[in-house]
Amino acid sequence: MEPFVIQTAAEHQHQLLLEGWIEQEQSLTAGFTTRKGGVSSPPFSSFNIGLHVHDQAEAVLANRRRLTDSLGFSFDAWTCGEQVHANKVAVVTANERGKGRSSMEDTLPGVDGIITNERDVLLTSFYADCVPLYFWDPQHHAVGLAHAGWKGTVSAIALNMVEAMRNAFGTEPHQLRCAIGPAIDQCCYEVNEVVIERIYELWQQLALPNQLLDLVLKKQNENKAMINLKEINRQIMIKAGILASHIEISEWCTGCRRDLFYSHRMENGKTGRMASWIGLRKG
Repeated sequence: MEPFVIQTAAEHQHQLLLEGWIEQEQSLTAGFTTRKGGVSSPPFSSFNIGLHVHDQAEAVLANRRRLTDSLGFSFDAWTCGEQVHANKVAVVTANERGKGRSSMEDTLPGVDGIITNERDVLLTSFYADCVPLYFWDPQHHAVGLAHAGWKGTVSAIALNMVEAMRNAFGTEPHQLRCAIGPAIDQCCYEVNEVVIERIYELWQQLALPNQLLDLVLKKQNENKAMINLKEINRQIMIKAGILASHIEISEWCTGCRRDLFYSHRMENGKTGRMASWIGLRKG
């Protein structure tokens, strides 16, 4: 069953909500935006959340405010990292709350993963094909997001997220609930020999099951392959000690569904960004 369920919010926003998590914890919000329901003009039409894609800043900030309003958060709670396609994770305390909400210059620098146990902090990150990773520790009331493109995936950002939550909050891997959100799927994602080699290296470094390699990496010829970034991240999570039964994975493909999603690859790089979000409201 698809864990990200489409809903229509205020201003005709289409949101994909992690309904199973939200039903279990009333203070939790978690989900993923679509490209619909905002004020951005083409080619960013219409709910672009990214400040770094040369859209008008006023439109992006208006879209961000629409999202926070619909979730019952103030715009001051919006917090995000720089996203440099690496594997660094930052702990968000009350001091970092609100970083990056209004400008790229104010984001948490060099960070693709963010975690917090603070209430009234809305963690966000941005996508147009890369894989959003969600983490929720119900025992320690902590949450996290990671942005996993192919570079973040092969550098095992999911593994770093688990370790960071253990160090910061005492999280044990078996306590974590995880979700892998909408992203470009294997049907639409062809890569070259550079990426193929990095995946082989990752498999060896983490001693991942060899029998799964052919499933996540389907060679087209000597230099090209179709890869499944969602499943690669799921295997890394399992290797980190997360129970397979605690990992939910979306079937939404951003490449196939350009009516709902921006796709950097399918739109030749000239497009907007969706947002993943997670946060705990004040109890």
